Amino acid sequence: MTDAPRMSSHRPYLLRALYEWISDNDMTPHLLVDATQPGVRVPAHTINDGKVVLNIAARAVAHLDMDNDAVAFTARFGGVSHAVIVPVGAVLAIYARETGQGMALPPEEDTPAAAEDAPTPSPNDDDTPPDDGGNEPPKRGGHLRIVK
Repeated sequence: MTDAPRMSSHRPYLLRALYEWISDNDMTPHLLVDATQPGVRVPAHTINDGKVVLNIAARAVAHLDMDNDAVAFTARFGGVSHAVIVPVGAVLAIYARETGQGMALPPEEDTPAAAEDAPTPSPNDDDTPPDDGGNEPPKRGGHLRIVK
């Protein structure tokens, strides 16, 4: 069997498409982010259990840039402006606040970042299954919740 050509990650393309779909339907796009991932830059007080939910609607952020490496923008948190940077690999889901419709993004298995991050769970992550050395990633239940 011959090796197929290596393609770039599909995650940034999915993020941009879902952002446009949610916005076109007059809904509020939110990102669920793993704030423990390297390169994530969000205000520390917004992090809860290693995760943060970010409103990325055009009316809530300035200078939104969704490129192939990261989602970056400026937003106000508690009245103070902050630059936010979220590497694409740290985005767990994108969804509409009003309906919850969107997509959970599974971790990418073939990227070096996914391989490097897998064996280093956060100190408070007691529910992480042990690494059994298998090739298949552990199954994860749904982790989206309605935030009001």
